[in-house]
Amino acid sequence: MSLLKSDISAKGPAGTAAGQPAQGDSTRRKNKREVVLLKAAELIARHGIDGTSMRDIATAVDMLPGSLYYHFSSKEEMVLAIHERVVGEMTRKVEQAIEDARLPWDRLERAAVAHLEALLETGNMVAIISPHFEQHRIELNRELRAQRNAYEVMFRGLFDALDLPEGVDRALLRLQLLGALNWVPVWYDPGKDKTAGEIARTFVSTIRAGLD
Repeated sequence: MSLLKSDISAKGPAGTAAGQPAQGDSTRRKNKREVVLLKAAELIARHGIDGTSMRDIATAVDMLPGSLYYHFSSKEEMVLAIHERVVGEMTRKVEQAIEDARLPWDRLERAAVAHLEALLETGNMVAIISPHFEQHRIELNRELRAQRNAYEVMFRGLFDALDLPEGVDRALLRLQLLGALNWVPVWYDPGKDKTAGEIARTFVSTIRAGLD
């Protein structure tokens, strides 16, 4: 299931007391926003920001183009919302995975597995959370990078906790692992390759073996 799809709220009841905000209407507006976000993620991941118009998104969700601006003022705002949602869900999954682990290498392995599993769940939206997405958009990329950096703080902490030989560059090790994990969606074939968990554990064990 997509990380975005898993967050779409169920429709709530309609009807309220007279003179009070319509809870059902509010819920429907929220649900519509989520539907817009999901379809925008799909289209932008496939065609890029320049290749996707607000009209394209509106048509895909059966809305008038003008109505779309009620939910989002621009495609860039949608991208930020998509990116924040996916990174937030990945953060939650990693935190949950390492919650009851105590040994540093075990914590890193669990985090790597959770990271890769969550990454593969994004489907074609992985393009949007890639560091290479729309790099020419300086301001947008600055905000996307800030969201990614907040996520990577967890992995910095995990590598800082490892008992490593003197002189080992922890930052390079971290980038090596994340780079390997982030490249998996490019070549991964669920029908032929190992599971995400097996792949992530192999990456971690390979790094560890190289330090012994």
